[in-house]
Amino acid sequence: MNIEIISGSPRKESVSYRIALFLQQYLKDTTAHNVGIIDVREWNLPLLQQVFSTIEKTPDPYKPLATRMFHADAFILVTPEYNGSYSPALQNLMDHFPKQSHKAFGIVTASPGAMGGMRSSQQLLLLIPALFGIASPYMLVTPFADKKFDQDGRLLDPGFEKNVHQFVSEFLWLAETLHPELETAYN
Repeated sequence: MNIEIISGSPRKESVSYRIALFLQQYLKDTTAHNVGIIDVREWNLPLLQQVFSTIEKTPDPYKPLATRMFHADAFILVTPEYNGSYSPALQNLMDHFPKQSHKAFGIVTASPGAMGGMRSSQQLLLLIPALFGIASPYMLVTPFADKKFDQDGRLLDPGFEKNVHQFVSEFLWLAETLHPELETAYN
């Protein structure tokens, strides 16, 4: 299965990107799935003027991104909380690729505060069905994210690994149920 983790923060010192790095390594260590990170900072997507409906209809500079988006079987959206919602950069990316029919979506939010991006997780629950995706009901809400993960994506709080394991287990159950032909064992 091709799983794309979308890191939705445009900030240079993104705390949520740390979680994306950790999840990528965690999934690589515990599954045989192909796991990549699409970092919004690496793509200079303009404000929406055109929806990319196929790889062929995507402008050349964005064809590599379109290939990854269209070939993904499941997504994990990782975002900080911006004014009670997910990041505008994440919204802009998903607006360019709006039809993700029957694909599983995991929701991961991060904040240096005590709420952990809880409000942004609720907003993502509204976005995912609009994309024709299916949200995993178990989310990874990450309070004090700057204290849980270092800049290289290493977990600093071993007590949080239980939350990660639960999130990954539920996300993979959904993704593999939607695509049983792509299932692999999870440790």
